[in-house]
Amino acid sequence: MDGLGLINVSERNARQAIARLSEDGLLEGERHGRRTRWHLTESGTQLLKAGTDRIYGFGATGEEWDERWLVVLASVPEDQRPKRHQLRSRLGFAGFGFVGAGIAVSPHTEREGVANAILRDLDLGDSAIVLLAETGTFVPDAEILRRAWDLDILAERYTRFIDEFGPRRPASTNDRFAALVELVHEWRRFPFSDPEIPHSLLPDAWPGRRAKRLFDTKHEAWSTWANAWFVKAEIDGS
Repeated sequence: MDGLGLINVSERNARQAIARLSEDGLLEGERHGRRTRWHLTESGTQLLKAGTDRIYGFGATGEEWDERWLVVLASVPEDQRPKRHQLRSRLGFAGFGFVGAGIAVSPHTEREGVANAILRDLDLGDSAIVLLAETGTFVPDAEILRRAWDLDILAERYTRFIDEFGPRRPASTNDRFAALVELVHEWRRFPFSDPEIPHSLLPDAWPGRRAKRLFDTKHEAWSTWANAWFVKAEIDGS
């Protein structure tokens, strides 16, 4: 709880979050007398690993684009409407943008397997089609990009990230722990809204590149101190 206090998370909010994660099957409790020790379930471990890989690997590459789009056409039956939100959020985290209802696109054709797995997991295989496509002359690539993602808003978010964390110079170990948690917390939002657009489709002064360099620099500078604080807190609390 000491760590949560440093980032202004109350005990009540922490308990509510644990309860929700337990209901979702991501955590399970183990009783020790009057106390409960919480563990990640197998599903929680897999989700955390996938999220960690996506968050820390995000923005690391700007590979050459082969000018093909991965297109997912998915019609969600009316009696399964909750799956629409799940489909949008999970494809969004995988780097897809939506150009229409049930029409998602990504410039990363290598993510076909990820899209297929999401569709299978949501049991949408019978109502979905996955295509590899090239644009014709009617709608250029830049227009597809504009329809699928609001680049102006995304650029503003990257700029705010730079403005917030660029000047931060935490002096104490406690402050470095809090700063690192806040840094990762803010950075983890970008994979939901940025598909890691290939450099050839972006303007030269794209702020996402500067934001990535800043994230890596600050994470390297703060993580050793933050990890040491966490290990000490864990020992003291055991």
